[in-house]
Amino acid sequence: MEVTPLSSPSPIHGLHLRHKEARFLAVASTLYLRTHRGTTTYKHPILRTSHNAPQCSLRAISKKHENVAWLSVSPKLHVQNKFPRDVVVRSELTAAGSAGDGYFLPELKVESKVRGVCFYVVTAFCAIFLFMMMLVGHPSVLLFDRYRRKFHHFIAKVWATLTVAPFYKIKFEGLENLPPPDTPAVYVSNHQSFLDIYTLLTLGRSFKFISKTGIFLFPIIGWAMFLLGIIPLKRMDSRSQLDCLKRCMDLIKKGASVFFFPEGTRSKDGRLGTFKKGAFSVAAKTNAPVVPITLIGTGQIMPAGKEGIVNIGSVKVVIHKPIVGKDPDMLCKEARKTIASVLTQS
Repeated sequence: MEVTPLSSPSPIHGLHLRHKEARFLAVASTLYLRTHRGTTTYKHPILRTSHNAPQCSLRAISKKHENVAWLSVSPKLHVQNKFPRDVVVRSELTAAGSAGDGYFLPELKVESKVRGVCFYVVTAFCAIFLFMMMLVGHPSVLLFDRYRRKFHHFIAKVWATLTVAPFYKIKFEGLENLPPPDTPAVYVSNHQSFLDIYTLLTLGRSFKFISKTGIFLFPIIGWAMFLLGIIPLKRMDSRSQLDCLKRCMDLIKKGASVFFFPEGTRSKDGRLGTFKKGAFSVAAKTNAPVVPITLIGTGQIMPAGKEGIVNIGSVKVVIHKPIVGKDPDMLCKEARKTIASVLTQS
């Protein structure tokens, strides 16, 4: 997206506006927002700054996407001539594909909704039969493989593969970087979509995801998660978070692997968020390697907040070399840098 003040012939892009920079924009009486795809030109009246709100801000996003506000200013603030304190004017002209840039979502079409319905029909159909197999084999799993549960994860791999195969293709890179199956490790990746779980399950590795407790209440899927040994977590509950980390460390010590989404939530625009340090504290305290994984494309097929649609597309999974260390901060920075490096190139 190109953001151009009326009084300036050159585009402004990738600027972080604070105080004096914001006053520069206030010179223009009208702000033109236009995209390279030729969509409608939008206008916004003069921006003002005041002593009460010295840091005005603006996020320019295509109005084409109905699920994202094209101007992130609330009506109440608009009437009062006040703006949020700290926002970025973003543009397609910034460093292409950098970790700070998002992606453009395809237009919402009827076919995408139909594909979404078909996706969940296939999911449910496959889950019912495979869940019965998990139930039958569960006693043996508890007796001989209580922590890794390889049989259950094999069933989960078959289920995920059958579910996604009709809808999108997955390309794997760096499979040689995966630790041996019996080596406990901490896996981390960026998080863009509900499809991330399906995609990662097709790897066939016996790692334990961390999931919100509410998901366990879903029929069939939630029950299967329980059998797989998925770790429940109550968000905003410090005790639950502490118990979760302790359980992860216990699993690693007993030979199992765990999987974290360090951002803590799905990215709505593809930008890589800040990493939380829980996963890396677990790795540092247990001397387990951290295996960074970059997911590309899942957020465009099924955007966050739009779980009812499935767009046409493909997914790329890049497995990076393991990182070893005893400093959680170093592990966190290196893992994020590694994942971001691939997002920059995509």
